[in-house]
Amino acid sequence: MKRVTSLVVGMVLFVLGVQGGIRLLADRDNAGILDWMPGGFPVRLSSYALMILAGALLAGWGSKKAA
Repeated sequence: MKRVTSLVVGMVLFVLGVQGGIRLLADRDNAGILDWMPGGFPVRLSSYALMILAGALLAGWGSKKAA
């Protein structure tokens, strides 16, 4: 159950990161869920990239362990 939960959380992080990154690249003023974060465009884009990486790693780990 713990591994399925990590798979689901990883997929959610991945989807939110990709969606937010695309939104930020299309419109630099629309930061999405990271609107509260100071630092401007580069910090927000880096945060979305880290969210994508963390989500992919977590989902990959969960999928290997769940199968």
